[in-house]
Amino acid sequence: MDSRFTRVKTTEDNEQEFSPSEQWRIWKNIIVVGAAFMLHFTAFWGASNLQSSVNADASLGTFTLASIYGSLILSNIFLPVLIIKWLGCKWAIAISFMTYMPFMIAQFYPRFYTMIPAGLMVGFGGGPLWCAKCTYLTVAAEAFSKISGLTVEVILPKFYGIFFMFYQFSQVWGNLISSTVLPEGPESNFTDFCGSNFCPGEIVQDVNPNLAPPPSSKINLIAGIYLACMAVATLIVALGLDSLTRYNKDRQGSGTGLSGLKMLAVTLKHLSNPYQILILPITMFIGAEQAFIAADYSAAFVSCGWGINNIGFVMICFGVSNALAAMIIGHLVKIIGRPPVIAFGLAVHVAIMITFLIWKPDNVNKLMYFLMSGLWGIADAVWLVNINALSGILFPGEEEAAYSNFRLWESTGSAITYVYNPYLCTNVKIYLLLGLLLIGVTGYTIVEVSEHRARLKEIGQNKGSFDLVDSKGKRSDEVAEN
Repeated sequence: MDSRFTRVKTTEDNEQEFSPSEQWRIWKNIIVVGAAFMLHFTAFWGASNLQSSVNADASLGTFTLASIYGSLILSNIFLPVLIIKWLGCKWAIAISFMTYMPFMIAQFYPRFYTMIPAGLMVGFGGGPLWCAKCTYLTVAAEAFSKISGLTVEVILPKFYGIFFMFYQFSQVWGNLISSTVLPEGPESNFTDFCGSNFCPGEIVQDVNPNLAPPPSSKINLIAGIYLACMAVATLIVALGLDSLTRYNKDRQGSGTGLSGLKMLAVTLKHLSNPYQILILPITMFIGAEQAFIAADYSAAFVSCGWGINNIGFVMICFGVSNALAAMIIGHLVKIIGRPPVIAFGLAVHVAIMITFLIWKPDNVNKLMYFLMSGLWGIADAVWLVNINALSGILFPGEEEAAYSNFRLWESTGSAITYVYNPYLCTNVKIYLLLGLLLIGVTGYTIVEVSEHRARLKEIGQNKGSFDLVDSKGKRSDEVAEN
């Protein structure tokens, strides 16, 4: 065989030849996935950030977001394995993209009987979408590993880095579109009932013109642009993405391939683990704080104090700071450890929430809006990076159940926050969020202390019986056997 070709072993123990140029084809597929997700979520996040302000009547927007995360809870458990088994990863991504389109179409005629069913479809499509994406990147990394000779542990983080570089920019482009299209507000100074004093349903546009909804023609234009983005993203996947069957590793599902009911049983059984119970509140907090910044901060502070048209610009700051912080935090944890980074995130989030309780937003001190959203993005990155990683570290060999619980309780936190959003004033929501944060960090601290004591105890038991390790990482007993 020509030495320029590499044999990749298939599931049937046959071998398939690929030239070195196959590496470029795999990279092309990773870029296609990232670009498609960026374009698709440019539309979704851009529209989602406007819901609590543009569709504020009878809290239609927030109820729609609640329906999305409510159905996402069920979708994450029951649908991914089934959908990927039927369609494969490529077409699962493409079809899941299409389930988001009714949500955008409903923006042309926003009513409860159009928006709520559309929101449910988004949630049901979200579970298979993200599971298919993770599976595609993993299988592509395995194929690339066999061709290049590099380990999957080296390749997969690179693939995820490229993907999230594209994905995080969706917040930038989506919000830029909305802020460019929407007209400037009236620069009202009637902001006494904004900020922590804001109560949904009690503030009318006659009192504060900042809350007046934009013309329907502008909303339709934004919805049309977003719908076109979703359509193009679907076509990019359908026409530009290779099927995983090219590598003869067409997976039937993620992880061990458990069915939805079995995955639910494993997920619930995992709740008997004390560590899982202890990190559950901080996991719910992640979903709750993301819902707060999207719905409450955008409506009670930005929209009420400065105008609906500025929500996009402020959320761009959140997206950029979140993306940059996520990249930096991973390296920072390696240098100073996880607890100091968690303490930093706690301090930042508590400081922001205290500021929210006393800050009176207006259209004069505009820098404050960007500062608060930027700091919130940094704190959010602390929780996302560290709690995701902690779920994998604490439960080796049980990652499926651990991450299923993470998705389940994160979505539950978001859904609950959106459900009570129309009924509580902002200051009450801040106190609830602050309480959940403190409970969550307490649980996390107990886990860290318990793990630290367990390590010290293990070191004490093994004292005097250290294994010699050679330069290749082999223990002395392994070297002797060899």
